[in-house]
Amino acid sequence: MALKASELKAGDTYTECLVEDLKRTQIVQYAGASGDYNPVHTDELFTKEVAGYPSVFAHGMLTMGMTGRMLTNYVGDGRLKSFGVRFTSQVWPGDTLHSTATVEEVNDDVVNLKVETANQDGTVVVSGYATARVNV
Repeated sequence: MALKASELKAGDTYTECLVEDLKRTQIVQYAGASGDYNPVHTDELFTKEVAGYPSVFAHGMLTMGMTGRMLTNYVGDGRLKSFGVRFTSQVWPGDTLHSTATVEEVNDDVVNLKVETANQDGTVVVSGYATARVNV
């Protein structure tokens, strides 16, 4: 069912669970799919002893990709005109992520959205925006 501009108003929200209990395997699979083998994402020993982090952590683009899937689930495939984010906190193995799109403005057949993805503690890990075409 396609979104209609006439059915949207500022403040409307759509929320979706992106992942429950993110696994290290998912992070490594993303490394393989993206070609980004930075050891802070895949090598626990390097990440702890050299980089000084408590554990490996997810690629920012993995989190952005999951957030983008939430957006297309909401507005529909092929409807996004723009999507941008800022990575605000790291995503660790074991995290559960929820993402929310909030309608900021509807103009004719375009909706402007504020986007936030947060972990199980409510820490925002991604914040951003999207615009999408909607039916009139």
